Amino acid sequence: MRLPNGENLDIITMPVVTTIPKKAPKKKEPLEKKKLIARDISWLSFNARVLQEAADNTVPLHERIRFLGIFSNNLDEFFRVRVATLKRMMSFGRSAKMHLEENPDQILDEIQTKVIEQQREFDLVWKDIASEMEAQRIFMRTEKQLNKEQQKFVQNYFNEKVRTNIIPLMIESIQQFPILRDKSIYLAIVLARQDNSVRQKFALIEIPTTVLPRFIIIPSKPGEHDIILLEDLIRFCLPNIFSYFGYDKFLAHIIKVTRDAELDIDNDISDSLIHQIEKGLKDRRKGKPVRFVYDKDIDPLLLEYLMRRQGLSGKDNLIPGARIHNFKDFMDFPESIFPPHLHRKTFTHPLFVNATSVMHVIHRQDVMLHFPYHSFDTIIDLLREAAIDPNVSSIKITAYRLARNSKIINALINAVRNGKQVTVVLELRARFDEAANLEWKARLEEEGVKVLLGIPNTKVHAKLCVIKKRVGTKTLQYGFVSTGNLNEKTGRIYGDHCLLTANRSIIADINRIFTYLENPRHDIKILEGCKTLPVSPLNMRDTFLRLIDREIKNARHKKKAAITIKMNSLSDATLIAKLYEAAKAGVDIKMVIRGICCAYTENKKWKKNMTAVSIVDEYLEHARVFIFHHGGQQKVYIASCDWMIRNLDHRVEAAAPITDPAIRQELIDIMNIQLSGNVKARILDNEQKNEYKKDGDKKIRTQVEIFRYLYEKQYQ
Repeated sequence: MRLPNGENLDIITMPVVTTIPKKAPKKKEPLEKKKLIARDISWLSFNARVLQEAADNTVPLHERIRFLGIFSNNLDEFFRVRVATLKRMMSFGRSAKMHLEENPDQILDEIQTKVIEQQREFDLVWKDIASEMEAQRIFMRTEKQLNKEQQKFVQNYFNEKVRTNIIPLMIESIQQFPILRDKSIYLAIVLARQDNSVRQKFALIEIPTTVLPRFIIIPSKPGEHDIILLEDLIRFCLPNIFSYFGYDKFLAHIIKVTRDAELDIDNDISDSLIHQIEKGLKDRRKGKPVRFVYDKDIDPLLLEYLMRRQGLSGKDNLIPGARIHNFKDFMDFPESIFPPHLHRKTFTHPLFVNATSVMHVIHRQDVMLHFPYHSFDTIIDLLREAAIDPNVSSIKITAYRLARNSKIINALINAVRNGKQVTVVLELRARFDEAANLEWKARLEEEGVKVLLGIPNTKVHAKLCVIKKRVGTKTLQYGFVSTGNLNEKTGRIYGDHCLLTANRSIIADINRIFTYLENPRHDIKILEGCKTLPVSPLNMRDTFLRLIDREIKNARHKKKAAITIKMNSLSDATLIAKLYEAAKAGVDIKMVIRGICCAYTENKKWKKNMTAVSIVDEYLEHARVFIFHHGGQQKVYIASCDWMIRNLDHRVEAAAPITDPAIRQELIDIMNIQLSGNVKARILDNEQKNEYKKDGDKKIRTQVEIFRYLYEKQYQ
């Protein structure tokens, strides 16, 4: 593969599992005996849908590049967590079985096959994108392709911004070999002299992409855009770094390590949890390598040295590649060089456009916000209003993933400064956000916020808030139940629903959940008082099983029976088995599943096959919606949880029934739009081939249609 400038490039984002011996192929079981699609294989099918977006030439070029970055980042996390877990299971034997992974060695074999296939597809997609970049006069220059003006620019940039951010390591002189950071890339360098008068030496430089951009726009000809990668800029300046030692010949190649990212944390949820997480984060940096990726042209002696010093061998997934690694950074490829892309703008829900008080509106009626179509600012406005309202006495809220400069946190701190009692349930174990949440904990407690940390063996994933206000002799309460995180950044790109309500039965249950979270013993009996909100780990699965059973009963009595569900992932064996039973009875089942779908959707013994689609588009489909026909009295829920074991048994989650008829119909309409989509919807069949849904004469791109529906419906 070649860049527009002719430079060879081999994207090493597709690791190959090399340690599992091939077995003789097993005979295919009849579908009736197959119960579930392996979770990890289904996940790879989802990532293939991300790659499809990168391949779609109707998508703007910079968005296609971004999807390649998303694909690569997804795969990195897949290997850090899922492949690492499968390898652990193999080490511990059958006693380590988790969820659906009964045969981890077989699944690793399948992963190997699929990632090789996706690597080939990735290469073809990048080749096509590179050609399109060339057509748009965009070039990526290496250190050997710079003209004099560019060389001067690069030298100045290095001296002004790079030099102080790198620490060259003469690794042969270091007794303890440095631990290579996960997610980082390094230049592994051979230092020598042209006349071979001194023995060559080895050095290592971490590329400082956490503090400097990976892509640097350099002076270009009129009508062109030239870009150099940060590592190539450093390559050009190697003589400035090492000439002091008398070297004048340099060979530099990129290497990368991917490590096991799982944290080993005891069940104790006392203050020691903080120390456990801090230790776990340190240990994660030293986690067992899952991949070692290197430039295939690297000096053999340097490669052998790096392997020996890190204790690596052929069993450690050594992946030879070429020049560029960490393609995830391409998510931040500079957009300024591309023609402007007109994004749909978020808009304020009409009930709040001229409202002087968010709480007054919620007091009168329930309101459903649909992100990112509706502005996330309404949530921030609600918390800001509560922070300064003299009648508000307390705010309680859950937090899982927060924005880097969180306006949510700022509003809560302002509330404390104004004399309110503020309680934040902060989940320290939110994967890859552990360090950020530790910092938020310290800041919140410094300001006087009461911070609750979680529950043994259970993550708090519910998205809840309750605000108490005293007006005269009355106590008024407002709150919300959301499907997504309280994060204003992702609120602009994640598709979610948030119910703002003063409904007494819903608020009562939210208070019960907070009482449970605040109770030192975390007595599950407290949650048994919840009469309106289904809650995990208490009764969420059972609630949905009962609702499906009702549809099965109606179908068997020849009555209309239908289920429409939307979620990120479907892998819970019990609920999938119940869906199979419903399909066999003739229940009309329609599903929108963005990611993992472990359910087969077709079986000749069913009266009605299930239909399932996955929508991958500009926004990340993140909402969870459940609709049951229920004898014509439709039951509609939103929830924070997917149908996965971890959500239903090992997390605190909440679902909310939609009782307002107008909002209920609004959600039904939105789901019908998603089910009718035929532009960005892929069919999830038994083979998960990701074929585009093409039915209908009119092209329906669901995210465009939902925006139009909400805008026209609310502003007509």
